[in-house]
Amino acid sequence: MANINIDSIKERTFDAIVIGSGISGGWAAKELCEKGLRTLVLERGRDVKHVKDYPTTNMYPYEFEHRLEMPYEDKQKNPIANRCYAYREDSAHFFVKDDEHPYIQEKEFDWIRGYQVGGKSLLWARQVQRWSDFDFEGPARDGFAVDWPIRYRDLAPWYDHVERFIGVAGNRDGVAALPDGDFLPAYPLNAVENHFKRVVASKYDNRHVISARCAHLSQPAPIHLEQGRVQCQNRVLCQRGCPFGGYFSSNASTLPWAEKTGNMTLRPFSVVESIIYDEQKGKAVGVRVIDTNTKEAIDFYSRVIFVNASALNSNLILLNSISNRFPNGLGNDNGLLGKYIAFHSYTAVITGEYDGELAYRTDGRNPAGGGYIPRFRNVYRQETDFLRGWAATFNASRNPSTDTSGVGVSLKNRLLHPKLGNWRVGSHMMAETIPKESNKVWLDTAKKDQWGVPLLHIDVAYDDNDWKIRADYFEQMTAMFEAAGFQNVKTRNDDRRPGNDIHEMGGARMGHDPKTSLLNKWNQLHSCENVFVTDGACMTSTATQNPSLTYMALTARAVDYALTLMKKGVL
Repeated sequence: MANINIDSIKERTFDAIVIGSGISGGWAAKELCEKGLRTLVLERGRDVKHVKDYPTTNMYPYEFEHRLEMPYEDKQKNPIANRCYAYREDSAHFFVKDDEHPYIQEKEFDWIRGYQVGGKSLLWARQVQRWSDFDFEGPARDGFAVDWPIRYRDLAPWYDHVERFIGVAGNRDGVAALPDGDFLPAYPLNAVENHFKRVVASKYDNRHVISARCAHLSQPAPIHLEQGRVQCQNRVLCQRGCPFGGYFSSNASTLPWAEKTGNMTLRPFSVVESIIYDEQKGKAVGVRVIDTNTKEAIDFYSRVIFVNASALNSNLILLNSISNRFPNGLGNDNGLLGKYIAFHSYTAVITGEYDGELAYRTDGRNPAGGGYIPRFRNVYRQETDFLRGWAATFNASRNPSTDTSGVGVSLKNRLLHPKLGNWRVGSHMMAETIPKESNKVWLDTAKKDQWGVPLLHIDVAYDDNDWKIRADYFEQMTAMFEAAGFQNVKTRNDDRRPGNDIHEMGGARMGHDPKTSLLNKWNQLHSCENVFVTDGACMTSTATQNPSLTYMALTARAVDYALTLMKKGVL
C-alpha cells in the first residue's frame, strides 16, 4: 500500500460508476448526474458524438457504393451481423463485426451488438409498451420462473417519468393488457390498417389493433426542446443516427443531459474486466477496466455501481468478478448467475393482399411502423395448451405495380405509366419465451478475447412451447386476415435464430428469495447491495412487449432508491 499513488487513486474515484452507455446506462447516468453524483460512465466501444458522428445520415441511396446492400465479402465474413434486418451499408459502422468480438455458440445464437457510446440505442426499433400486472404476475400464476418482486403499481410512476422525458407517440387505447401512458400524439393508421382495426373490434372480444407506440417526437414538448431535440421528420432512416433527435437515443437525450450537469465523466474504449469486491468491507469498491487501445488494466472506484452492459455482457462481467467471497461470480451464492436466459420469438410471418379501399394510397412514412396487436391469449385465464402468448405487428401499404409483359412500344408505355396495385398486408409475431435453467451462459476457462476477458459460451434454444405459440399465431392471424377480406393469405416460418430478436434477457433475475434469484425488488444484488443491475439481465420473465421502456423505468427507480440509501449512509 505504501507505493500506491494516493493522488492517482483520488482521480479515479467517483460517487458512482455506470457500466455501459446504451438505453439503460444512459438513464443511469442522467439520473445520477442530475442528482449531483460525480459519475463515471464506462463504454467499451468508441465515442459517438450526436450529429457529428452520423456519417451516413443525409446520404442518398445512389451515394452508397453498393446501393445500401452489403457486399458478398462482408456477408461471408460477418454472417451473424448480416442476419440482422438493420445491418446495411448505411448502418454497418454501428454494429459489432463477427470476428472482432467472438463468442462460443453451443447452439445457434445470433448475438447482435453495438459497441459504441449510445450502444444499440442508435439501432433499436423504438417500440415502447408498458407491462401490465398480467405480465408481472405471470410467473407466479402460470408456474414458471419465480415470482416478480414488483407489480405494475411499483413501476407506473417511473414509466410516467421516462415517457415524459423520451417522448412517446401513442393513443390512450384502454387495453387492460397494455396500460396507457403519458403520450404525445399518435401516428395514425392508414385506411387498410383502420379497416382491419374495425373488423377485429367487431368480430372479437378482447382483441385490439392500435397505433404502435414509439419513442418519436410527433409533437415535441418543452422538455424535448430543452434537450435540443426537434420534431421527428418521418425520414425512417433511424438506424443511421438522427441529427434532429427525432427519436430517443442515449446520444441525443440522456447522455447530453448528464453531461451538461458537469458531473459526468465519459470514458470510451474501456472494456470492463470485472467488478472489484473488498472482502473486509463486504461490498464492491470499484471496477477494473482494460483500455482497448493500450491494453492497460486500470481500476476505478466508487460507492455504488450500476451494471448496464446489456444482458449477456452484464452476465459476463458478473461471472468474471470472482473473489474468495464469490468464487463463482459476484453475488452468485446460489449458482444461478447466467441461467434462465430468455428472449423473444420472432419466428412467424403472415402476408396477404386486399382489393378494397382502392380510393386511397400510402404517402409519406410512418416511423411507428403501423399497427400493433397486444397479447390476447392466456391473459385472464389459461385457455391454450401453451404458456403465455404473443403480440404482433400489422401494417398495410400500396405501391405502384409495373406490368413488364410485352415488348417494344407496349412495354415502354407500361414502364412509363405504372399503376397502383392492390394493398399488401403483413404481420410478424413477437412471442414470449419461457425462462429455463438449460438456457444459460458461462465463461470459457481457457479462451480469452484480445483484452484478456474470457469468452462467453451461449447455450440457448427454442422449445416446444415456442412452436405451439407459433402454430397458434398462424391459426389466429389467418382467421383474422380472412375475416377482414384479405386474399392470398400466406404464412411463413421465419428461420431466425435465438438472439436475432435482439431482446435477450435474464441471467441475473429479480426475485424475493436470495436462494432463487440474484437481485431484490430494487435491482440490488442480494449479497452485494451497492451493485445494481438494471438492464436486460435483471428480467425475471420476458412478456411480449418490447423491453427497453421497462429497462429505463427500472433504472430510474433503482437510482432513486440508491440515492436514498446513500443519503442515509447505508451505501
